Amino acid sequence: METPGMLWQVARKLDSADVTLCASCNRLSRSLPVRDTFRTVSRLGDGVIWYSIMGLLPISGGLPGLAIAAHMAGTALAGLLVYKLTKLLSGRERPYVQHGDRVDCAMPPLDRYSFPSGHTLHAVCFSIVLCMYLPALAWLLLPFTLLVALSRMVLGLHYPSDVLAGALIGAVLAWASCGLVAGL
Repeated sequence: METPGMLWQVARKLDSADVTLCASCNRLSRSLPVRDTFRTVSRLGDGVIWYSIMGLLPISGGLPGLAIAAHMAGTALAGLLVYKLTKLLSGRERPYVQHGDRVDCAMPPLDRYSFPSGHTLHAVCFSIVLCMYLPALAWLLLPFTLLVALSRMVLGLHYPSDVLAGALIGAVLAWASCGLVAGL
């Protein structure tokens, strides 16, 4: 049986690895072209790409496109609720706040707390939903989703564990919504 002291040591080591990896990714933002690229990816991940796709689907795909857009909108709302509640409950400060000596803020955040990454949550969720309906888009969506996730660490806005948690929550929401839609 593990003692609380041992669990605390493991947690501290994991936290240390989280900060170290975050700081390593964040150092990439010292290059202006890299910083600008990831800022652009992050801004697109704010919703521009996803809302544009949702708007174009009914135009290009008729009623089936409207159904896909509605599915995306439903998962977006569920994701937003989970994301906001989890951020409030966790209260985890962003890496550049907690570790300003090692992590720089390369882009202003949309909100205060870092856990989980909402950008990653929604990118993963939307990519899974879209790939379920339109698998031919995977070659575009998957690299973009990876860039969104990486941008959060490069810009100093999230720890790797925030990004991983966002990805897991997004995947669970997407798969659950796909199961729900398949059952209708």
